[in-house]
Order: sequence, then structure tokens, then C-alpha cells
Amino acid sequence: MTNTPQRYLLPMWDGGGTVAPGLGVARRLIARGHAVHVIADPTIAAQADQAGCTFTPWSRAPHRAALDRDQDLLRDWETANPLVMLSRVRDRLIAGPAEQFATDTAEAIDVFGPDVVAPDYLLFGAIIAAQAAHVPVVPIVPNIWTLPSPGVPAIGPGFSLAKGIPGRSRDAALRKMVNALFGRGLPPLNAARGVRGLAPLRSFYDQVLDTPRILVLSSPGFDFASPSVPANVTYTGAILDEPTWAEPWNDPRPQPGEPLVLVGFSSTYQDQGPLLQRVVDALSSLDVFGVVTLGQMLPAGEVAPAPNVTVIASAPHGPILREASVAVTHCGHGTVMKALTHGIPMVCIPMGRDQNDTAARVVHHGAGVRLSTRSSAARIATAVRQVLEDPRYRDNAQRLSRVIAEEAHTSDVAVELESVASSNKPTATTNGPH
Repeated sequence: MTNTPQRYLLPMWDGGGTVAPGLGVARRLIARGHAVHVIADPTIAAQADQAGCTFTPWSRAPHRAALDRDQDLLRDWETANPLVMLSRVRDRLIAGPAEQFATDTAEAIDVFGPDVVAPDYLLFGAIIAAQAAHVPVVPIVPNIWTLPSPGVPAIGPGFSLAKGIPGRSRDAALRKMVNALFGRGLPPLNAARGVRGLAPLRSFYDQVLDTPRILVLSSPGFDFASPSVPANVTYTGAILDEPTWAEPWNDPRPQPGEPLVLVGFSSTYQDQGPLLQRVVDALSSLDVFGVVTLGQMLPAGEVAPAPNVTVIASAPHGPILREASVAVTHCGHGTVMKALTHGIPMVCIPMGRDQNDTAARVVHHGAGVRLSTRSSAARIATAVRQVLEDPRYRDNAQRLSRVIAEEAHTSDVAVELESVASSNKPTATTNGPH
């Protein structure tokens, strides 16, 4: 631990599962005596304050001012095509608004005077601002590694690892397609760089790959991309802090010994209501007790309970998973890593974003099965029964739990950030927020 207090600026966006790990990084830095300032969507302000951070909202950059599905940046429930989804991420978050993100971040740098800027890695505009201000920048990846890498399927469809020539040909074709798709975002990215006197990039990904250090908040033992990442990438382990809005958990089972199934889907809106209802219907046919957490975006009454399935607004997943036998999940990274930390196998029903690829890793390790979002209640019930009754799924989840526990001793995100700050001259601060 460094004896000198340092100052960290964390640019974030409200992507649902991106918030808890980002603020978890902030808490760890604050616990070590450092000051943290968050610039993010106004919807994160209260959580940042509870974590002990000072806060500035995005003003020019796109953001959501309320937890309303109409203000969602990506609106990924409107398309089932992963390439369309990637195009939206490019145009609405990474490249299209790079100039606005850069301008807002530059102002925060001027006021807060950070020693290090540690943005969500998709906020390329924030990286540009830090580089132009000559402040060390360390992109944070809050989930699995998603940038195209040799020997690994490109992000989007959720392909498994290639086996043989057909699989490698498939991966090469998909990488070419995804590279071309993101390459179309290079002009606005270079325009934002040019405004700040930075040289143009030849490759879209160089905006993040050319930073001295990138920290991935995931498990290298879980992520089959880990052997292929660049040398400047470090896995520091998943940050599994519970969201501050989660309500206290009290076990409602009338018979505490019966199998408990946690159903946890996205904390953002992905039109998951009808699917959650089919999961409830599936569990109602089994000798289990189900707990469905709706999250912040679904109103009470959106999903009807069953005699053996309770539906609640929210609860911390960790305490439930300590008692659970199976988790049914959309495969958001945080939910998956919490389940694996507790050695709980999964029924994966990914709905978009990086969820298909996270599910592919669960299946790769034999810790669960994957279903389509169109699966019937009967098919979901069969999958839950399969994972409950076949001990290999739990054995594999428990094996990963031991791997994750062992990895926790190898790297620490706060220590990694401190080493970057300590290796550079402190940046002069002003009389801005402290």
C-alpha cells in the first residue's frame, strides 16, 4: 500500500452490470486512503455518493437521466442480430459520441486533477481526453475480454472455442466481419483525437490497446480468451459487490431443505418479462423453490409468482447463492461470477450484449447449459432438472470456484492502479471537488 494519497478519475456509463464493479474499484481505492471522482450518468450519482466518491454527471455525452427504458442508450431488446447490436455500441457509445465524452472528461480532469484516469474501456472518448492531458490512463474491462483476439471467437454470437479447420475458418470470417464493422467507427474517433492534437489511429482497437495497462475484472481461469490477450492486459479478478439498491434477503422457503433456484436476469431492460414468466411456469412444475429478482427496470406485477416461486423486486444474490442449488440467468458477467464463486451450476438464457459469450464460457467449462430466449416453459423445466440431477455440472462449478479463489491471491485492482500512479509524477490539483 502506498503512503501517499492519490487521486483517481473513473469515467463510467450506466450499462447495468457495469456499475457495481466500477464502483467496487472506487471503494477499494477509497479504503486505501485515495480520493475518487466519478463522472457518469446521473442515475449513478446516489450510488457513487454511497461509495464515498465525488461525482459529476455527463453533460454533452449521451447519458440516461432516469431509470426509464426509453432512455436506454443501446435499446438492445429491439434486435436479435448481434452485428446490429455491435453497430449500436460503436455508434452510440464508443465512437459516435467520442468527442462529447472527451470534452466532458477533459473538464473533469481540469477540475479534479487526477493522478490516473481509469475509464470503462468502451469510453474511448475518455481515453482520448486523458492522453491529450498527459495523464496516465488505465482502461477497466468490467467483464470478459471482448476485443478480437487470435484463436478466440469474436464477440457477439457466443460461439464456442473452435475445433478443427471448420471452426477456425468460422472464427476468421467472423473476426473479419467484426473488424470491418468497428473499422467504420474510425473516422469520428480520429476526428476527436485530431481536435486534441493526437495522431490518427490506423486501427480502431488501438485506442484502448495502446494504453500501457488494461485491467480485466474477470477470472482468467473462466475466460477462455485469457491465453490470447495482449501483454499489457492483467486479469485482477471479478468484483462482486452487491448493488446498493438491493433489498435485504430473508429466506421465504417454508421447507428450508428443498432445492433453491435463483432466477436473476438483467438489471437493465431487455424485455425480459415474458421470459421470466416462462421460467416461473417452468419452476412451478418442479419440486424446487424459486426466487425471482426483477431488478430496477421491471415493475411489480410484471411477473406473476407461483405457489413455489416468489417474485421480489431485488435482493443481494450472494446470500441466496450460498443456499442455492441452481441459478437461472441471462448470463450477465456479475451474476455468473457470483454463481461460480459459490460453486453453483447454471441454466443460461443469454439475451444480448456480452451475455452470449459469457454463456459460451459457462458451457465450455461444463458448469451449465445454454437455452434460447424462445425456449418454452417445458424446455426450461427440463434444463433445470438436468442441471439439478447431473452432479457433473455442480462438480465443474465447484472446480471453477476453487480456481477463482486461488486467483484472488495473484492480483489486486487497487494495487495495480497504485503502481501506475506511483510510477508517474503527481498531477497538480486545483480547488475542485475533494
